[in-house]
Order: sequence, then C-alpha cells, then structure tokens
Amino acid sequence: MKSENISLTWSEYESSDELLPEDRELIIAAREATENSYAPYSGFHVGAAVRLENGVIVRGANIENAAFPSGICAERTALSNSASNYPGISPEAIAIAARTSDGLTKEPIPPCGNCRQVIAEEEFRNGKNIKVILSGNSKIIIIDKGSDLLPLQFNRNNLSSNPL
Repeated sequence: MKSENISLTWSEYESSDELLPEDRELIIAAREATENSYAPYSGFHVGAAVRLENGVIVRGANIENAAFPSGICAERTALSNSASNYPGISPEAIAIAARTSDGLTKEPIPPCGNCRQVIAEEEFRNGKNIKVILSGNSKIIIIDKGSDLLPLQFNRNNLSSNPL
C-alpha cells in the first residue's frame, strides 16, 4: 500500500496595507465588482477581479436566476470574460470578495467547487499558476496557486480519446 498526503499552505494578512500594490488594487476591484452583482434571492453579492499578465484587470459578479442552476458565479464570469476578450493572455491572479446587506463579509469567502475547477483548468490550460486572493473585512488570505484549492482535480489528462 502507498499513502499520500495533501496539504494547503496560505498566507494570512490583517490589512491590505501589508500587500503588494497590485494585489491591493485587485482587492479593490473585486470589492467594487460586488456592486454589479444580481443576487435578489440569496442577498449574497460576490465580486471577482482577474489580473492578466499584461496588467489588465477584468471584473465579474455573480448573477442569480430564478431557475437556480442557471446562475453564474463571479469567479467564472471574470475568468470567462478574460479568456473571451483577451485570448492568449494568461491570468496571474484573482481576487474574490463578498458582501451582504450588512456590508463586506467579515471572513474571506473561498470559491465554490465549480469555480475551483475553472481556476485549476485555467492554470492547466495556460501552464501558469493563478494567485488566489480571498478578501474579507477581518483578514485577507493569499494562496499561491488555484490548483491547491482542488487537489486531484479533473483535467484533460483524465479524458480518453478511446471510445468505451
């Protein structure tokens, strides 16, 4: 028998003043993107901002739908927007923020499973890590690469060209 271990390492900051200026800028963009959210059902407004390797920042917000599976998350909106409008320019980082009727969430929120898969696929597709910045009122968490959030992720290497 063989045994393996999976672990996750992150950096935690109490203030955005401790961050690089470009990461602070990305957090501000993600927080502003929450204002573009359409969340009449949950009241949970999520914003994401992706910084591309050319320095362009692309924003996304969650858009809910009365047919709940039809909505889309902020992270997937921002990554799809960047891939569609800036083909061949890789994402370097993504910041995520959320607010409720009480304001910005105290704790940073992590991406859902679907978004983790999309971030991991973008890393795989571009052959480059994407820094993940989770922003809350009480702290900021930075994970060096998105694929760390989804160990043993499914990717094109799992697909077989051989029919069953």
